Amino acid sequence: MRWPRANAKWALGSFALALTLPVVAQQAPESLLPPGFGDAPEARPPATQPPRPAQNAPAAPSAPAISGNLPMVQPLNPATPPDLSLIANAAEEELTPEELAAQKAKYDLPDTARRSLDRIGPLTPQTRGFEPDAFGRESGKYLAALMKETHAPIVSRWASILLRRALLTASDTPGDIDGADWAAERAWLLLRMGEADNARLMVQSVDPDRYSPRLYAIAMQTYLATADPAGLCPLSAGALRFSKEPGWDMTRAICAALSGDQGTASGALNQAQRKGVVRGVDYRLAEKVVGTGFNARRSVKIEWDGVDRLTAWRFGLATALNVEIPQDLYATAGQHVRAWEARAPALTALRRRPGVDMAARLGVLSNAALVGFYGQVGTDGDAPADVADKVDALRAAYAGATVGDRIGGMRSWWQDEAKPDYLGLIATARAAAALPVSQASAQDAANLVAAMLTAGYDRNAARWARAIGQLDGDGASQFWALLAVGAPSPVVDISSSRVSGYLSDAGAAKGRMLIAALAGLSRLSAQDTASLAQDNGVNLTANSRWARAIGAAAQRGEKATVALLAAVGMQGSDWSHLPAGHLYQVVAALHRVGLDPEARMIAAEAISRS
Repeated sequence: MRWPRANAKWALGSFALALTLPVVAQQAPESLLPPGFGDAPEARPPATQPPRPAQNAPAAPSAPAISGNLPMVQPLNPATPPDLSLIANAAEEELTPEELAAQKAKYDLPDTARRSLDRIGPLTPQTRGFEPDAFGRESGKYLAALMKETHAPIVSRWASILLRRALLTASDTPGDIDGADWAAERAWLLLRMGEADNARLMVQSVDPDRYSPRLYAIAMQTYLATADPAGLCPLSAGALRFSKEPGWDMTRAICAALSGDQGTASGALNQAQRKGVVRGVDYRLAEKVVGTGFNARRSVKIEWDGVDRLTAWRFGLATALNVEIPQDLYATAGQHVRAWEARAPALTALRRRPGVDMAARLGVLSNAALVGFYGQVGTDGDAPADVADKVDALRAAYAGATVGDRIGGMRSWWQDEAKPDYLGLIATARAAAALPVSQASAQDAANLVAAMLTAGYDRNAARWARAIGQLDGDGASQFWALLAVGAPSPVVDISSSRVSGYLSDAGAAKGRMLIAALAGLSRLSAQDTASLAQDNGVNLTANSRWARAIGAAAQRGEKATVALLAAVGMQGSDWSHLPAGHLYQVVAALHRVGLDPEARMIAAEAISRS
């Protein structure tokens, strides 16, 4: 199938596609940061910019050895792609000169309008991205190895938000990696973080005729993660030249059906069945997609009996078709798959609710998106009683007649006031930020500050320092600790004796996190830092390859490299497994490169969640 004919078929079938498979509109990445977050206070001079990497900087170290298997969904995953140069040569030998000319002429845009592979990504410094040289002069192969071997999710929601910004930044392509492969590795990590829509932005940042085999493979995963099999069709012909993956072979039938060519679709589907390209539920799902095409005469029932795991192929096609996936299959995939579900266009709001909650916890969705979702659920009128109660509580939290009513609504989301649910803190962040400083219990005040800091309302939280002398009992120490690390500038007394008091109240584990955070933010004197660290077993030395690497990247001022290495050091899903020394290295490195707001939010998150 040649490109001109394929494109004609695709245009012809667009009306049928619109009826069958609604697709999320392409949008810019949602900002999870409140207005003004990270900006220098007006009364202060602008922060000094970190030094740019020297032109003669030493070569980057080799990639550190990181063990473990990636918690990824792998449907019909292609084998390791062969050497690109060999594939390109083989492809040229198969094409006649006329075919080569047709391939080169398939673009209507002039060469000057085509996108360069030298700088790829949708975010700029004006849209909360980093500078183009934020990865410095690091080896692309080294950075790609870090991305491939990073386990997601990241234990810190704020570290994940920061990594997302780094990956989406329009950064300079390192000289030792192909630009398409550089985009592919960033998209692949975004997918494993639950950022399906942003992974699509990344793969769409490369012109299709410049795709590498690796980017084709990640594009398959990406369009399935966004429940958009139709997005594979413009890439199908090119991918089939490079890849023998069964998924791409099945696009012969799927894309023909969606363009209205049922004859070709049926023939391709029958041929795939005879060859055994895919079997069982994977074939039936593809057959059902074909059945949604214009003038189709296939009625397919999906049976999940005997299916033992959820793959991206199964998730993507089933979700696009609004076929319900058994809940036990989600347990065979990572948390990121639930986050993919959050914006699936074919699903009802109630069906998306587990995905929305997970996406908010992981940092994929903001407070505003989470509140907006529950507002939508509240207007549907058919929400079950437990969901309706949460909607009513959220309405009270944001629009209650009195401060007491609003805090009462927030308590319903916090659930356990002593150990509030983190999703509840995220959901009530803006409601907490809107409250005036008023009479409240110490526990409520601590939770209000914790909620504000989940969404970056650090200046609103700092206003509550005025209430610290009025608070006593349970929650008072937590309130003080959150302000000690989370406020834009010191607003509470930070001394060795006060830290020791917190250790007595909160316990050794949370106390070590506080020592590490304050030391990383340089809010303790050198003498107090050394004494507290030694007495409480907090190791602040760079005694690992990772610690030395993030410290060196911070010294060179490489913000994006530091963000990536911070995520490498915070892999996992349980704060109790994160050493306090890792928190120190992360906070100190971010503080050094000028990412102090993010450093403080990660520190506050550690105090809230450890």
